[in-house]
Amino acid sequence: MSELKNRIDFVYIFDVQDGNPNGDPDAGNLPRVDAETGMGLVTDVCLKRKVRNYIQVAKEGQPGYGILVRSKEISGEEVFINREIRKMYAEDLGIDLKIKDKAPTDKVASGRDAMCKRFYDVRTFGAVLSTGPNAGQVRGPIQMTFARSVDPIVSEEHALTVCAARDETKSYDSQVGIQGRKSTVPYGLYVCHGFVSANLAKQTGFSEEDLQLFFEALKNMFDVDRSAARGLMSARRLIVFKHNSLLGAAPANQLFDLVHVKKRDEKNVPRSFSDYEVTIDKEKMPKGVELIEEI
Repeated sequence: MSELKNRIDFVYIFDVQDGNPNGDPDAGNLPRVDAETGMGLVTDVCLKRKVRNYIQVAKEGQPGYGILVRSKEISGEEVFINREIRKMYAEDLGIDLKIKDKAPTDKVASGRDAMCKRFYDVRTFGAVLSTGPNAGQVRGPIQMTFARSVDPIVSEEHALTVCAARDETKSYDSQVGIQGRKSTVPYGLYVCHGFVSANLAKQTGFSEEDLQLFFEALKNMFDVDRSAARGLMSARRLIVFKHNSLLGAAPANQLFDLVHVKKRDEKNVPRSFSDYEVTIDKEKMPKGVELIEEI
């Protein structure tokens, strides 16, 4: 594995057509929205979930690429983090902990390192492992912001009808017809900003190969996460700013300001990615920063 020696900042642009990219459970699972501006939102947690799901499928069974925070719908099993920590202590460090046992204080650091080696998402995004048997806390080298739509979104509500009854003890007519509703965004283009700390990567063992796998996940994760509710979601641009040092050569916001996303025709209502134009002010690129267009 190659050590990560450069600070990385990136801009990730994706879109949704006729789907709900991230429902809000506090609002009847409507698409998340900034109440003041009407801009659509997708949380960092939602995006990380998709990255985890992709890695779990792409690297299934390979040592060092386990996923600690696994969803039952992908793994087909119920996951308990404390049980995973105890399993690590038993298999990797030879320490047999019962359900209510705490790891010896002088072994917590070793447990933390072992969890980073075992689980890709722990060494990438970090984790709180101090509950139960205790393997400390990990601050991950990759952080991501909420994704925000370029323009205000419109949430459309659709009635759902059922044509087949389920329960023979109830009347047929009471079980068919309109039985539910779903909400979708006709079209939305979202922009997310991300940061990769080479300093924190050293602490967790996050490598250059891990970084390339992360970028691979951003490019392809929507293709292993299809559902009727999410409509058509696609990765459109992945713009990477690679610094020539551990600390970096320019502030992240200065680099992000070089990326411009705007409608080609302000009078049109956007319904596809072709309705937008993405440009980068390459002439204003600071010294010591390399531009890499992954998508």
